[in-house]
Amino acid sequence: MIRTLVITRDFELLKGVTLEELSDMDCLWYWIDFDRPTEEEILKLRNPLRFHPLAIEDCIHKLQRPKLDYYEDHTFFVLHSLHPEELIKEEINIFLGTNFIVTFHQHLAKEIHDVWSLFIESDSYENWDPYLILYQLMDKIVDNYFPLIYKLEDRLNEIEDNSKNETMEVLLESLFDTRHELLSMRHTVTPMSDLLYRMLNSHRLDGIQRRAAYFTDIHDHLLKLTGMIDANRELTADIRDSYLSLNAHQTNRVMKVLTVITTIFMPLTLIAGIYGMNFDYMPELHWNLGYFIILTLMFIIGAGMSLWFMKKGWFK
Repeated sequence: MIRTLVITRDFELLKGVTLEELSDMDCLWYWIDFDRPTEEEILKLRNPLRFHPLAIEDCIHKLQRPKLDYYEDHTFFVLHSLHPEELIKEEINIFLGTNFIVTFHQHLAKEIHDVWSLFIESDSYENWDPYLILYQLMDKIVDNYFPLIYKLEDRLNEIEDNSKNETMEVLLESLFDTRHELLSMRHTVTPMSDLLYRMLNSHRLDGIQRRAAYFTDIHDHLLKLTGMIDANRELTADIRDSYLSLNAHQTNRVMKVLTVITTIFMPLTLIAGIYGMNFDYMPELHWNLGYFIILTLMFIIGAGMSLWFMKKGWFK
């Protein structure tokens, strides 16, 4: 689907103008949105819009790195949004010129829908231009990153508190999944931050320089997100190390108890082994009280060693 909005030189809004009509129209500026276009509609990027073939190729091939490319009469942007539920990267392509902005996306982009509605419902169109549309889109995209990082932070708090009494294996599996998602977010946020930095330091985008304070605010949000992601990744490492240390400590306690039990039974096993031999000439075998004497001796040895280990604190 292709949607169009046109601002006339009298600052009036026209909707539903075809691309063929746009080529012959003397307007102030226009916005074209390629919303999940068909193959036939994609061809319109080449004719009549006449965008650069490399930029069109980047639109067709998904998941390019966030970037901007300068061409003769327009600038091409690749932005990344994130799916609010599954943390999947989704690409938004933008062609920006002095009197137009063209957005291209092969998925349902909530950010574009929100800005489109905001623009249509505006009381006045005198302050709007393609660069303001670009700012609104990027601002919406970056703002939608924050609920995702807050969601991951809440999950980390649940893992750390373990209020559901999950097993160590379940907790570690959830922890590693969260760490992977944080890494995926970092792979999105960091290139977007680099893109904003390049835009702010570009001398070929006059509209951005006029609104430098607004785009700087987006860049600051991205820097804040980067810090939050790094802090949470460090937290996942701390939680992982804590769980592994706790697991090692519990294993050591179990091994210590087993070692104590084994140590106590070693001399008892030795005595039982000696008197279990089938020699004829063993004088103790013919004692009337030999059985009770040996049992008493084994009890004294076991009890004495248990008291000694207890005094050493091995049962704590």
